[in-house]
Amino acid sequence: MARIIAVIVIFTPGVIGAFGIKLMRDALFADVSPIIFNEVVQFIIGFIMFAAGLAFIGGFIYHRDKKKQLIKERSKK
Repeated sequence: MARIIAVIVIFTPGVIGAFGIKLMRDALFADVSPIIFNEVVQFIIGFIMFAAGLAFIGGFIYHRDKKKQLIKERSKK
């Protein structure tokens, strides 16, 4: 059960990031979504969604690698 929840938690930001890429692509080709009224606003919303999805997945991978000690801490003087 825990693995299914983990897959859903990772899958959801990936879908959000992919939808953000779609919104940015549509804004570049002047295909405005009926919900969003302007191409520039659509591009900005798409970029925020893409960046948020990418940051979440990147943070999850970084946290997992740090927990498994694949990333070494910098030595503090």
